[in-house]
Amino acid sequence: MNTTIWHNPRCGTSRKVLDAIRARGVEPAIVLYLETPPSAGELKAVCKDAGISPRDLVRRKEPSFKELGLDGAKVTEAALIAAMHQHPILIERPVVKTKKGTRLCRPPEKLAEIL
Repeated sequence: MNTTIWHNPRCGTSRKVLDAIRARGVEPAIVLYLETPPSAGELKAVCKDAGISPRDLVRRKEPSFKELGLDGAKVTEAALIAAMHQHPILIERPVVKTKKGTRLCRPPEKLAEIL
């Protein structure tokens, strides 16, 4: 399996993680997830592979998080997955997949766990 990063070029953390991957001599497959949103299945798989819940993957700082009513305690994981698929700006970034595993690399130091 090659290294893949779900990347947002406007995000400083995402750029930092991409630079760290390249510094290790690896050119990852770059998925511009805002342009090509992952499917609900892909989002579920990332959560499972990374050992996190959809609540960990959702970007709470994004204004649409509250606007869509996702900040309620009764919002289901399925609703969060659907919202991230429909509004990929809600996906926390960067997500990196390697042969050693998948991580939400926030903070960027989490990358070391899978390189």
